[in-house]
Amino acid sequence: MGGEGKLTNLPVIDFTKQDLKPGTESWQSTCQSVRQALEEHGCFVAVFHKFASHELRNGLFGSIKELFDLPDETKFRNKYEGVPLKGYVGQNPKIPLHESFGIDHGTSPEGIESFADRLWTQGNDQFCKYVVEYAKVAEELDRMVARMIFESYNMAVCYEPYIKQTSYLLRLLQHKGSEEEDHPKQAFVTHTDKSFTTILHQNEVNALEVETKDGQWIKVDFSSPTSFVVMAGDALTVWTNDRVQAPRHKVVMTGKETRYSLGLFTFIKGTVHVAASLIDEQNPPKYKPFEHQELLKFSYSANIKDYCGV
Repeated sequence: MGGEGKLTNLPVIDFTKQDLKPGTESWQSTCQSVRQALEEHGCFVAVFHKFASHELRNGLFGSIKELFDLPDETKFRNKYEGVPLKGYVGQNPKIPLHESFGIDHGTSPEGIESFADRLWTQGNDQFCKYVVEYAKVAEELDRMVARMIFESYNMAVCYEPYIKQTSYLLRLLQHKGSEEEDHPKQAFVTHTDKSFTTILHQNEVNALEVETKDGQWIKVDFSSPTSFVVMAGDALTVWTNDRVQAPRHKVVMTGKETRYSLGLFTFIKGTVHVAASLIDEQNPPKYKPFEHQELLKFSYSANIKDYCGV
């Protein structure tokens, strides 16, 4: 499992300022904070109040618990041929504490309803209500971050084309507590995300650990109702030509409580390549262009350089 992580905080960036609108001084300073956090850590904690309602959070995590309480044979209805990341993962002796579901088109009501209809014979209106409400908030935050990334590199013109070719995968995850409270157990493999960006949210059980550039593992504290973790994926590493490194991370459970979390992954429907303006004599391209959807079929724990490095 590696060394036990040290509890610390990643950079925290406030996305709730009233004047946080494109073109304002507040927006420009936040753009620079986002770029700096991603270049230094590959991720940061975003404070975003739009899902702080007690009712919404209780409804959301109650619905997710209901999902994971379904019979095992029902869970396997969440299949996606050829792309395991988009379907159900669980009942695996190598990661016995982990279970997760994938919802393709995970920010659209139709995609979420289609998922619920597959798992519940009569559908599940309450589940759809809370997950749709959450997905709207996560998508809004993700788009703000994406726009800030492009603007921080003086490539604002890239934002609209990017939005037109993005797709979202929403994964709902459960990590069971460890019966041996004094012995932390790794609940999911060490990996980098295959996305462009990822938005993570969870209940009060902290278990996420992120590796720093100097090889240290830190525990991320983001159990606040207004906290989201924004994480760079491999596609952002390629697009920035290594200026942003997708951080390796893992889930390590201590205690008996179950961790429920949601990951919104952004993918590009087309080719990912190094941004032309980030290439010069001192910074030649370090990656070959690749089809983003094809990367999902590649080994989940492999390094992006093994896939498309020059």
